[in-house]
Amino acid sequence: MFLTNLFNLKKQCFHDKITPDMEFGYCPDCGKPIRNEWYITRCACCGVKMKAMVAKGEIRPQNHYCTNCGSDEYIVEKLPGINFIDINFAALIKQEVIEDIRPRTTTQCWQEKTPAQPKLLIQFQ
Repeated sequence: MFLTNLFNLKKQCFHDKITPDMEFGYCPDCGKPIRNEWYITRCACCGVKMKAMVAKGEIRPQNHYCTNCGSDEYIVEKLPGINFIDINFAALIKQEVIEDIRPRTTTQCWQEKTPAQPKLLIQFQ
């Protein structure tokens, strides 16, 4: 305990058990809700797909220049879902979902109409 406080070591969960084929799931290690987000990079000049990678928390192409036109500018697109064509070019980010804590459920109650009037419940003190 003392050494972890001394070196300020914190255990960070990488959500390894959330597989890429899942869109959403709860991490069994930390219990947080995780959403898989897929991103792809394209050349800003000619629109050719470039292999994407995550470096220092930023999505960028693996090559510095486009192999088609030689441009160094790129566009990052978020994919709604992954398909087998884009799997070789896409980068996966496991994003923690932050939601409101307030419950979103509502309860409805109704009474069927009957000729007899319902009696009130006895209140104990």
